[in-house]
Amino acid sequence: MWRGIVCGVLAGAFWGAVFIVPVLLPDFSPLELMAGRYVCYGALAAGLMLPRLLPLLRRLRRGDWLAMLRQALAGNVVYYLLLAYGVKLAGVAPTSLIIGLLPLSVTIFGRKDHGALPLRRLAWPLLVVALGIACINVDIFRHDGGAGGASLAHKLAGVLCAVGALPCWTWYALDNARFLKRHAHVSSVEWAMLYGLASGAIALVVGAVVLALQQAVGGDAAPARDWPRYWLVCLLLALGASVIGNYLWNLASRRVPVTLSGQLILSETLFALLYGFVYAQRMPRLLEWAAMLLLTAGVLWSVRRHAQEEAEGREAGRT
Repeated sequence: MWRGIVCGVLAGAFWGAVFIVPVLLPDFSPLELMAGRYVCYGALAAGLMLPRLLPLLRRLRRGDWLAMLRQALAGNVVYYLLLAYGVKLAGVAPTSLIIGLLPLSVTIFGRKDHGALPLRRLAWPLLVVALGIACINVDIFRHDGGAGGASLAHKLAGVLCAVGALPCWTWYALDNARFLKRHAHVSSVEWAMLYGLASGAIALVVGAVVLALQQAVGGDAAPARDWPRYWLVCLLLALGASVIGNYLWNLASRRVPVTLSGQLILSETLFALLYGFVYAQRMPRLLEWAAMLLLTAGVLWSVRRHAQEEAEGREAGRT
């Protein structure tokens, strides 16, 4: 279990970088960021798997193909698109408030899975996590302008996007963990590459349609943008957050109970905060310190509860 915990935390370290990409590429839309990231992910996956790609594809069953496509859509393409539009239209505050419920939603909906702890044993750790999430969002509401002068309709659309992103990743996290635990014929790295290919294919189609529409509407009037920077950032994001991050998360999903994987998602939030402080060149404020301490304490408490359960199970097995 401990190896899975380390892998989950490291995955969060790579995923946290996703949140500063819109700041690095402000001239590009969320749809363009999604398309660039996942086209690069698909290309990297194809290149890394090329020597054994055909034998691997022949090994897949019909259920594997369906799982690959649905996870690519829900956990990659649709989730990232909705999240990015939520931030763009509604601002960071309401979007992070909604997405910050991911650890709670994954834990609650995964409570009946094998190895999951009863909610009564996780009640106090979850309460500490909820307090940490509240601190983050109170601080954001106090210090962040969000979507600024955006209209009420735009803000409402952004909130709806964030609300849609929450069940997307909740469902993906549960479906991915269950699939990997039940299908040992596909390794964690193979599965990360396979739904990278699926995500890349979907993003390529979406990107081609968007490009065609832009040209039809009036591509000549489009402002000059830094395309080399765009592709470099998308490539680095695909390599770090998608290829390496998803591989590490798949390893974690195989090794830890679903109720614990929900808490490990918080590492993404913590690293996103850290990267944000480094980028802004400032120290955390009081509520931000409180949030990080509470989130860390909640996760460590949850890990301890799961470790105790695992030790009790081993002890019972010996008797």
